[in-house]
Amino acid sequence: MKKLVFATNNLHKTEEIRAALEGKYEVLNLEDIGCFVDIPETADTFEGNATLKSSYVVEHFGLDCFADDSGLEVDALNNEPGVYSARYSGSRDSLENIELVLTKLEGSRNRKARFKTVISLMQDGKNHIFEGLIEGTIRTGLSGSKGFGYDPIFQPDGYNITFAEMDMAEKNKISHRAIALKKMLEFLKG
Repeated sequence: MKKLVFATNNLHKTEEIRAALEGKYEVLNLEDIGCFVDIPETADTFEGNATLKSSYVVEHFGLDCFADDSGLEVDALNNEPGVYSARYSGSRDSLENIELVLTKLEGSRNRKARFKTVISLMQDGKNHIFEGLIEGTIRTGLSGSKGFGYDPIFQPDGYNITFAEMDMAEKNKISHRAIALKKMLEFLKG
């Protein structure tokens, strides 16, 4: 089975990607390759941050890899938290980030939002970009205990449950990451 390095230390993301690629690739994360550096995400776009991470692994480990950057964009908040989703409140605490979004949305009738993922695949010296989007709305409170990040307040369009109420298999069929990943897989198979 071919090996793919996923430039992340996030175990939730690693599990999600491994489940999505099961049987197709052996997915290694940063810890698996002995990379214990917190790769800086200093770009102001998802594409920029994903590319910073994938480039780092290629440069320092000589391995082809992919990296993603994902976030929540809320219409009424001028697409915040965006690239700052993981540390929107100044902390990496998911509940603090969720509370800040809910506080800022108090009284707003526009709850439209989307999750966005951009994947940078560095392969054979070339950078390939894949994007995934899923539209939805922000609930007024938390619902569900599965998933991570903003999943308990994000209800995808066409569903009456949040990402945090879905099992991983169901979420992996429709999520922003799954959409971007599917595009990357089609490219890899091509």
